Amino acid sequence: MNYSKYRLNSKHFLFILISLFYLSDVMAHHVLGRPAYNLNEDSNTPPSMTIETQIGDYFINAMVYPAFPRPNEPGRIHFYATHIDKNKSLDTSVTFSVSDDSWFKNDEEKLGAQVLDDVVYRQSFMFHNKGNYIITAEFEADGEPYRVDFPIRVGDAAPIGLLGGVVALILLILVTVSIVQRKKLIKNKIRNAHEERRS
Repeated sequence: MNYSKYRLNSKHFLFILISLFYLSDVMAHHVLGRPAYNLNEDSNTPPSMTIETQIGDYFINAMVYPAFPRPNEPGRIHFYATHIDKNKSLDTSVTFSVSDDSWFKNDEEKLGAQVLDDVVYRQSFMFHNKGNYIITAEFEADGEPYRVDFPIRVGDAAPIGLLGGVVALILLILVTVSIVQRKKLIKNKIRNAHEERRS
C-alpha cells in the first residue's frame, strides 16, 4: 500500500465530510421561510417566520409567531389561502396537526380545526420539547384534498445534528485508522532496520 497516496485520498475525503457537516443544518425544505428581523423597538408584534408556497389552485401564505419559538412558550400560526384564478380567500375549515421531523417518529398530533376569521385562519400552539417539527394544514376545496407541510424549529438548534454526528463518527474512524496505519508503518521500518543490521 502506498501510504502517501492513502493520506492524499483521506484529505480529500475529510474535506468532503467537513463540507457536508457544515451543510447539514442548511438543507432546505420545499417551502420558503423568511424570518422578519426588521421590526423596530416600538412594534409589539413579535418577529414571524413567513412561509409561501403554491399548491394546486391556491397560493398559501403562513406566518408563525414567534419566528423562533421556545419550549413551553405559546405561539400561533396565521394561515392564508387564496385561489390563484379567482383571487378569493379560501372559506372552509382548515385542520392543523404536528409531527416530529425525524426518520423514526411519525405520529401526528392534532392541533385543532379552524374556520376563516377576517381572511385568516388562526391556530395557537405550544411545544413542551425542543426539536424539529412539521406543521401540517389540511383542507378540502372543490372536492380536492389539500395538504401543506412546513417546518418549524423549537428551541436552539443542536450543535451537531444527525448528519453531523455521522460525519463526526466517520472522521473519528478515519483518524483512528490513520494512526494505526502510521504506527504499523513505523514498526515495520524499525523491524526491517533491525533485520538489516543482523544480516
